[in-house]
Amino acid sequence: MPGLIDCHVHVTAFTANFAVLERTTPSYVTAKAMQSLKSMLKRGFTTVRDAGGADHGLASALEEGIFKGPRLLFCGKALSQTGGHGDMRAPGDFAKAFDCTCAGLGRVCDGDAEVRKAARDEIRKGATHIKVMAGGGVSSPTDRITSTQFSIMELKAIVEEATAANIHVMAHAYTPRAIINSVKAGVKSIEHGNLLDEESAKVMAKAGTYLVPTLATYDALAKEGKKDGLSEEMAKKIYDVLDAGKRSIGIAKDNGVVMCYGSDLLSEMRKYQLSGLSMMEDSGLPAIDVIRSVTSNAASLLGMEAEIGSIEVGKIADMIIIRKNPLESTRLFDNWEENYVSVIKQGRIVFNEFTDA
Repeated sequence: MPGLIDCHVHVTAFTANFAVLERTTPSYVTAKAMQSLKSMLKRGFTTVRDAGGADHGLASALEEGIFKGPRLLFCGKALSQTGGHGDMRAPGDFAKAFDCTCAGLGRVCDGDAEVRKAARDEIRKGATHIKVMAGGGVSSPTDRITSTQFSIMELKAIVEEATAANIHVMAHAYTPRAIINSVKAGVKSIEHGNLLDEESAKVMAKAGTYLVPTLATYDALAKEGKKDGLSEEMAKKIYDVLDAGKRSIGIAKDNGVVMCYGSDLLSEMRKYQLSGLSMMEDSGLPAIDVIRSVTSNAASLLGMEAEIGSIEVGKIADMIIIRKNPLESTRLFDNWEENYVSVIKQGRIVFNEFTDA
């Protein structure tokens, strides 16, 4: 079958505590990212889209074959308002927001001029897409899951800059308000979307906006988040969105929203990268649609349908060979080591069960 595509990863996030990540030397972060990328490729992911943290250097090193890993699309730093999902300062922290030279996942910008400058800067640094924090999140210390972030005018300004550079915008958004604001602004994909309702699903479907559910990360965070650096306050947010995320799959399906696979896993929890596939099926999405979400739909979202996402003459031969038919059950991916035979990237075997070549 075609090589797998993960539309939401954080390859530099070696810890679930993003404040720690921002204080860590970039050389260490890069070394950890190299390990993570190699493991992703071995799991069958031949292309990944980073949602904050990866940069031109990592993508170039992969392209040059300096180390093994999937094809990497990157946004640089995600754009966040002050006090938003990309602002990792605690309530009592009076320091200025970190600038974009640190190893963190986000950068803070406010108002038309700042958001345009931040978007243009990430584009200058080679970003293949732009990430915006359009609502609250689990791993940020001062916002709420129910928050909307950035005004519609700020979001439109960011989309305008991305469109001018012929790249797309992905938006972190949980609530219907945050989703609808993002769609109105012209983003191409909604990330997470756990609190999606009928109204926001219809708005997405009409606009042709993709949904990238990330079910695997909430299940993993519930199991191991605190061990991997998530604070008690952040851990409490997980259960607000875990069950809702499963319900959102059915709502999206019933309203014709096109879905693409995302994992969004951090640190050692990336070992669960494939688990979201069976979770999507368990949430009511037929196996064929789960497979499309991680292959052809994902390729379309990335604008790479002429190159990847299916096995056809003229494409670049990203493939995996597995022992069982995933159309019968996607649960085979939960036992990857038992079921995979080979991972092929651009026509070359990069891993197989016998040699791990």
